[in-house]
Amino acid sequence: DNTPCCKVFCIVIVRLFNVLCNVVKTDKVRRIEYKCYLWGDDMECTVRWHDGMSFIAETGSGHLVAMDGAPDAGGRNLAPRPMELLLAGMGGCTAFDVVLILQRGRHAVSGCTVKLEADRADTDPKVFTRINLHFTVTGKALKPEAVERALKLSAEKYCSASIMLEKTAEITHSFELVEG
Repeated sequence: DNTPCCKVFCIVIVRLFNVLCNVVKTDKVRRIEYKCYLWGDDMECTVRWHDGMSFIAETGSGHLVAMDGAPDAGGRNLAPRPMELLLAGMGGCTAFDVVLILQRGRHAVSGCTVKLEADRADTDPKVFTRINLHFTVTGKALKPEAVERALKLSAEKYCSASIMLEKTAEITHSFELVEG
């Protein structure tokens, strides 16, 4: 993608990665490192403090994700907030499920977008208290019943992120179908 937004994000990731490599090599800069393991699927992630309130996560699959805090908390707004990534992870997890379930059911799905809106608690810990997921599913002759079934299976059986977040948040789903 050659959109200006994508170019800026790629430049920021490359610069942060280069600085991170220097931090690891010189070891003269303060750093905080968290290493998290989730046994079962053998997931791991290492999060390193970059500077200010910027962090770089390296996933067990070798991908880098930048995170930054809000300016009022010392961040520079260079990357998503950690809680935004948590919400995005939930959206990705459930959209993955919905597309896979529809494909396995031999439905002609050609697109899936999910818009998430969330409320958080006013006091610490500021957990999610309400999350609404609105799906726009595109395909040829998709049946509402098939999409509804896919959403339900994702929410109740397959999407680990949704199932974890429903412990603190009321989660609602809606969808619209687009012929195409």
